[in-house]
Amino acid sequence: MNGLSTVLIFVGLFLVGGIFSFAKQGLSKSLIVLLSIGAGMCLLAGVIRLDYWN
Repeated sequence: MNGLSTVLIFVGLFLVGGIFSFAKQGLSKSLIVLLSIGAGMCLLAGVIRLDYWN
């Protein structure tokens, strides 16, 4: 696994954990949506980088 791909995937999973935590606490929906978009982008970039550049 490439280092950058690993970092992107771990950051994406960390953000997913934040989404669940914020949703459980009942925080702002806009913050949850922004975290969801960021997590999706990190995970997608990590997986695409893994598949196509290795």
